[in-house]
Amino acid sequence: MNSHEKNFDKLKLAGLFLSLGIVFGDIGTSPLYVLKAIIGDNLISKDLVYGGISCIFWTLTFQTTLKYIIITLNADNKGEGGIFSLYALVRRKAKWLVVPAVIGGSTLLADGIITPPITVTSAIEGLRIINPDIQVIPIVISIIVALFVFQQYGTRVVGNSFGGIMFLWFLMLGALGVGQLVYHPEIFAAFNPYYGYKLLTEFPQGFWILSAVFLCTTGAEALYSDLGHCGRKNIRISWIYVKICLMLNYLGQGAWLMLNEGQSLSERNPFYFIMPDWFTIYGILLATLAAVIASQALISGSFTLISEAMRLNFWPKVTIEYPTDQKGQLYIPSLNWLLMFGCISVVLYFKESAAMEAAYGLAITMTMMMTTLLLMYFLKRVKTNNYLIAFLFLLFVGIEGSFLIANLQKFKHGGWVSLFISSIIIIIMFTWFKARKIKNKFTEFVPIKKYLPMLSDLCVDETVPKYATHLVFLTSADFEHEIEAKIMYSIFNKQPKRADVFWLVHVHVIDEPYTKEYKVTPMVDDKVIRIEFRLGFRIEPKINVFIRKVIEDMVEKNEINVFSRYKSLKKYNITGDFRFVVIKRVLTYDIDFSFIERLVMNIYFLLHSVSLSEEKEFSLDTSSVTIEKVPLVVAKPKSVELKRIFTQGY
Repeated sequence: MNSHEKNFDKLKLAGLFLSLGIVFGDIGTSPLYVLKAIIGDNLISKDLVYGGISCIFWTLTFQTTLKYIIITLNADNKGEGGIFSLYALVRRKAKWLVVPAVIGGSTLLADGIITPPITVTSAIEGLRIINPDIQVIPIVISIIVALFVFQQYGTRVVGNSFGGIMFLWFLMLGALGVGQLVYHPEIFAAFNPYYGYKLLTEFPQGFWILSAVFLCTTGAEALYSDLGHCGRKNIRISWIYVKICLMLNYLGQGAWLMLNEGQSLSERNPFYFIMPDWFTIYGILLATLAAVIASQALISGSFTLISEAMRLNFWPKVTIEYPTDQKGQLYIPSLNWLLMFGCISVVLYFKESAAMEAAYGLAITMTMMMTTLLLMYFLKRVKTNNYLIAFLFLLFVGIEGSFLIANLQKFKHGGWVSLFISSIIIIIMFTWFKARKIKNKFTEFVPIKKYLPMLSDLCVDETVPKYATHLVFLTSADFEHEIEAKIMYSIFNKQPKRADVFWLVHVHVIDEPYTKEYKVTPMVDDKVIRIEFRLGFRIEPKINVFIRKVIEDMVEKNEINVFSRYKSLKKYNITGDFRFVVIKRVLTYDIDFSFIERLVMNIYFLLHSVSLSEEKEFSLDTSSVTIEKVPLVVAKPKSVELKRIFTQGY
């Protein structure tokens, strides 16, 4: 058990504050817009206010507390959470589980493009109370641009203050709510589920109000994704404080709304109108900080999500940077600028937070449903009672299915934007995953045993020019007794490559997140050696560094001679040269692909052309890498009939 696992479930004060700053940013800023969205264009009435708050409370109870806090947080993969970590735990149960994993990951990533705009815009719109003519959009875009530009420098410095700011934010939420409860204490009756039932069944178009109610729990999926950063106990204990403060604020807003019964909200946001006049500017400032923190948490979560997707072969290889030495903090430049472009586009398209509310939530509902499917397989894996699994499945699918149906009305109001983005991401993920399966199908593996004598002879054949002292090939063969035919072709046929030592390196990405193990198998003593790396799906495959470490260990144990074999250099103990050969497969048109397979492979090679090369993916020294291209063909070419013509005189 590593230190990450040992510290995972410890309850610490620092961990509680970290949870407030990282985990609850999204769900904690929901009071900015939820009740405003529930009231909408309707006149304020007791049925609407009491029913809305009742639905909020029971949604937070069943969806957030029961599903995520109590049940889903148990589905940790060596301390890590998130839909891809959950998929890694259960993918061996059924091949089709890749479908909910890809859909859930894609919709969660698409949600990351609309969350920063809606939270920041809702916060900044509070300035209209002070100056009704203020231009909100330029301020919002400036904050979003600054937020994304700052990502490349890391968030360690400001990250330490996130917990304190969010603690004050939730304290403010609770205090503002309590300040209004004295004017209408009867609002506590809204906890009665009868009011929620009455709203959904008797209020005109009441069922469709669920699309606004759902906004109160949109951060629950991100909560699970941040499990590895904070630990289960820290999240569960801090949630008690968070939920109390959230509900006090919702009740306070409800009390203020009841004082304005029969009126229309118009442009007013009850969140800001429950503040004392003297406190408004401070409330807006704190709301803006909370919105930025919520956005930061979602951006960091998107980086982690794509990093995991790459390790699980769901996403093209892209550059990952590590701005600080803080564990788990990473930065993906390409994704950062794409997210920034997407967020700015959302702000310019919707312009108002009310318009964003009308579109927000459709994608994340699908994420939650996909998590439910995977979660049921996890519960089955840990031998949970089948009747309990069935009950929980029906309960969560019933709740999330209702939210999904209600959210479908958002499609024409802008919900199509998040679904459109999700569809593009789904196509990319499925294409990359499916293409790997197709490539594997067209990869010919041959028994390495029959080639070992040939390799041994080649090592000492001085009639063949020496290619390198140590020649390294990356192999995808999972079994020690196999090797790709293309590698043998490269060594013996493409250009005979003599080396003193042939290294076959295989990287096996496993379901555990932080494993770093290797195994050395000598095929021919001091001539052919296979190394298998077993790396967790959150470990960056720095193969160049790892190989050096392996060789250092082998030298210490006198298992390998790494010195140059050239006579003039050997006597001076000069370390021999290493050369990597990377074989890239290209698409040819003499393969009998189906229409779908050819479409997938065309998209794959298009994506591959803009993705990270294998030498960069594995952090190889590009000055010592040879790139060879081979056709993606295993089948023999179709027979061709040609007639030879003989000319007299020749």
